[in-house]
Amino acid sequence: MTAMNHSVLPLLRRAPLALVLSTALLSACGHPSETAQTAAAPRVVAAQTLKLASSDQQNLTLLSGTVMSSNQVQVASRLMGYIRTLNVKEGQTVKAGQLLFQVDPTDIQGQVAQARAGLAQAQANLANAKGDFERFGNLYKEQAIPKQQWDQVQLRYQVAQEQVAAAQAGYNTAAAQMRYSSVTSPITGVVVQKMANQGDLAAPGRPVLVIEGQGKLQVTTQVPGEVFAKIKVGDKVQVLANGKSLQGTIAQAVPVADPMSHTHTVKIDLPANAGLDSGSFVRVGFAVGSSPQLRVPQGAVVDRAGMTGVFVVDKDGIAHFRLVRLGAEMGADVEIQAGLNADDTIVTSNLPEVENGVKIGGGNRG
Repeated sequence: MTAMNHSVLPLLRRAPLALVLSTALLSACGHPSETAQTAAAPRVVAAQTLKLASSDQQNLTLLSGTVMSSNQVQVASRLMGYIRTLNVKEGQTVKAGQLLFQVDPTDIQGQVAQARAGLAQAQANLANAKGDFERFGNLYKEQAIPKQQWDQVQLRYQVAQEQVAAAQAGYNTAAAQMRYSSVTSPITGVVVQKMANQGDLAAPGRPVLVIEGQGKLQVTTQVPGEVFAKIKVGDKVQVLANGKSLQGTIAQAVPVADPMSHTHTVKIDLPANAGLDSGSFVRVGFAVGSSPQLRVPQGAVVDRAGMTGVFVVDKDGIAHFRLVRLGAEMGADVEIQAGLNADDTIVTSNLPEVENGVKIGGGNRG
């Protein structure tokens, strides 16, 4: 019995292992291709694609600009003096003729009083000269006085008349200056800028308020000489703002450059439905030639782990993330400066579900 146990035991120990191996082998041999295909099948994501093609596009020089109304006025005082009252504020609507601010008229009041006194003195001298003129005129007719004396009387009367005229002009000027102490709005509009406060010193030529009336909107920009030489009034330009592109028309192009910046002021009319507010920042694209360019929809560009790129689909429909270098935005599209080729097919929709290695299906393959 003991001898038999020693001879059978190794076989018993090996039997389970052989059984397991044979079972595994049989299972593996059952459907080998089906198992491999299941492990290698990529996830399918439904998305639309677009096949790229380069085209000749205008080279645009993008410059910064500011939107403003074509009917904008700067209101300043014609007198020098302290601002006594200034009750309007930015954003307030004012009417033409409405009082905006008052300048302390103390100095002007003194000038008016002095001019009034000078006029009164001149008028008194004229009255005396006129009396002499009438009296000596009768004596001269009677040949009671010599002609030389009569000539002197006439001259004195003429000088008195001229002095009254000069004094009257001085008084009128002083009185007019007095009226300038109260500054009214020249147009109906909105106060868009307030550059002084009550108590500040107002001076001629120094704006206190900026008022913008109802008028068409324009973009004002500064253009360097090399770009200015290629544009003219009436040219169409692209105005880029708030993710959309508008077409503007060059309305004014100042031929004289600024001596400090060496740029030219250019004003561009915007369409009536521009949807922009005065003071908005925009970018203006001036066409300076053309060259082949590659553009993709902005929605196709994604950021993955801080890297900017697009998903490119290969011939088997597999998506691969590819880094790109972006150029200027052109409305809904963006220029691709590097990273893509003209024949590449990119994914344009359902991008949150797309990742490296997925199969793109169910969309429009372009």
